Amino acid sequence: MLVKTRQKEKKIRDVSEGKVENLGEMEPLKEARNRVEGSSSSDNSNGRTSGGGRRSPTNCLIKPPVKKNTIPIDLKLDNDIRAVERARFAHQVAEKRRLIKQYKMERERQQKLEEQEEIKRLRKELIPKA
Repeated sequence: MLVKTRQKEKKIRDVSEGKVENLGEMEPLKEARNRVEGSSSSDNSNGRTSGGGRRSPTNCLIKPPVKKNTIPIDLKLDNDIRAVERARFAHQVAEKRRLIKQYKMERERQQKLEEQEEIKRLRKELIPKA
């Protein structure tokens, strides 16, 4: 029983000094500290606490250790994902339109060349009658 009490006292000291991060065990430790202090106060002959009525440092509330800053995570929202996909799609459509336009221009150029060749051939064939 005495060993467990000393272990609990050690845990209380560790928590008060900020060595322990898990504060979920604080309630049982506070109860153990109160039991230990209750037995030590009964040892005093006049029944008073030491220091002229002041609380001893072990009775003070323990300030929890300062938490580390949280690191934000990158959120991937559906709107952002859809915007990227939409931009990719718009780029594909623009590329397809550009290719179609280029194909039409090439076809028109070929057609013009064929017409010019036909005109030259017809001019050679037709000899004016004088």
